[in-house]
Amino acid sequence: MGSLARTFGGLSWLATVTADPRDAVRSKIYRSVATLYRIQGSLLGEQERALLRDVLQRLASQVDLSVRTAVARRVADDPHTPLDLVLVLADDHIELARPLILRSRCLTDTVLLKRAPGWDVPRRTFCAQRPHIGAAVTELLAEDDCESVLIALACNATATLQRTTYAKLVERSKLFPALQERLVRRPDLPPELAAEMHGWVSPELQLQLEYRHGFRFDVLTSRNTPRAQLVQDSESSCRLLEKLATANQLKPGVLLRALHQGQLEVFEFAFAKLLQIKYSQIRRVLYDGRAHNLAMACRAVGIDRSAFPTIYNLSCEARRMPSTLTPDDRAVSDAIFNSYSKAAALAYLQAY
Repeated sequence: MGSLARTFGGLSWLATVTADPRDAVRSKIYRSVATLYRIQGSLLGEQERALLRDVLQRLASQVDLSVRTAVARRVADDPHTPLDLVLVLADDHIELARPLILRSRCLTDTVLLKRAPGWDVPRRTFCAQRPHIGAAVTELLAEDDCESVLIALACNATATLQRTTYAKLVERSKLFPALQERLVRRPDLPPELAAEMHGWVSPELQLQLEYRHGFRFDVLTSRNTPRAQLVQDSESSCRLLEKLATANQLKPGVLLRALHQGQLEVFEFAFAKLLQIKYSQIRRVLYDGRAHNLAMACRAVGIDRSAFPTIYNLSCEARRMPSTLTPDDRAVSDAIFNSYSKAAALAYLQAY
């Protein structure tokens, strides 16, 4: 086995190490062997690499978890680590597997396709959370029967999900309501699959589908498959906002979205619903006093101070008014965000 075997004295040396009662000795040997493997593994022969793996596996149960986890984190961040070292550590305690499966560049999609089917649920879940996994891996994971794996995949914004993968996730979501919620939140959910889900998810999720994906669902069937038709008029959007408000699903984020889309009427209607005032009052509330009342309204519905200048500028542009906050306007808005609670701001506007 060459110089490495002579250095370690073969398996007789290993027996001596594992018999040593001192934890510090075992930990030091564990770190040293892992470092040697990580740095020089590509230069070693197969017998020498096998010896190093044997050392790590035998010492694993005798070395503190924190020591082994620290080694795994260093290995995960080294792109030159030998793949077999990554796999040995990934098969150890789940705390070692976490950083390796999530971060190691050695675990290419090709490797994951071979290894993931044999992993347990926590490891498959980490695989589903791994950034930028490709279409072949996501297709494999979408066939999983475990809820945590499917939810992790649906929540992975960087994963490549093709239509066939989405179709599998949608089908499995019939058994897992939590998976339905994650799929509904994805803006890239294919329209025909969103329409399919609309037929059997809860009323609350139906409303979210209608708003998030911008659809009016018409049950015009072709082989009993619903089709989605885009809604582009503000009247339809306001009806949808009415439904969202009734279901307590209307969120402040709709305000910026409406302004970015140039839908001033939708912006005003949504603000009226969030402030719980009549639509006939909204213009006076929002635009009398300009920055003062608009800042008060943003504070009342829980919009962050940092978003206020954007809302102010966009709402002014939509009304073809000067859209730059003056120093006085900034001072007024800062004072409101500093001095008023949400409840106090809401009470002020409802009495305005």
